[in-house]
Amino acid sequence: MLARTLKADIRLIHVVIGVTTLYPPMSAPAMQTLLDQLRSSGESILHDATATVRAAGVAVDSRLIEALGAEAGERIIEQAGAWPADLIVCGTHGRRGVRRILMGSDAEYILRHSPVPVLMIRAREAT
Repeated sequence: MLARTLKADIRLIHVVIGVTTLYPPMSAPAMQTLLDQLRSSGESILHDATATVRAAGVAVDSRLIEALGAEAGERIIEQAGAWPADLIVCGTHGRRGVRRILMGSDAEYILRHSPVPVLMIRAREAT
């Protein structure tokens, strides 16, 4: 593991993205339920990942960040600057064509705007 070899600390970040436009529109209570589920899922992901990193003998902390009204990439760049990070490791789904245009690419945003080097890790099942 790179972090263990370099005696580095890791900050794990999971970004909850608010869904602002859905069709058909959701009621406020349904939207709140969805947001609560996204937060809970994010906390679970961070808990499991933190345990894995600690078991590997690497210092780690985690942050659940909400990007309501902003892109996830923007929030990650903000966190990298505030921490301050020496490297951002970012997963990518490897979307291409229309799916990339419609869904955007937080990984690309991070790569273009990062104040530090970025290591991109492609998802195992790129779609």
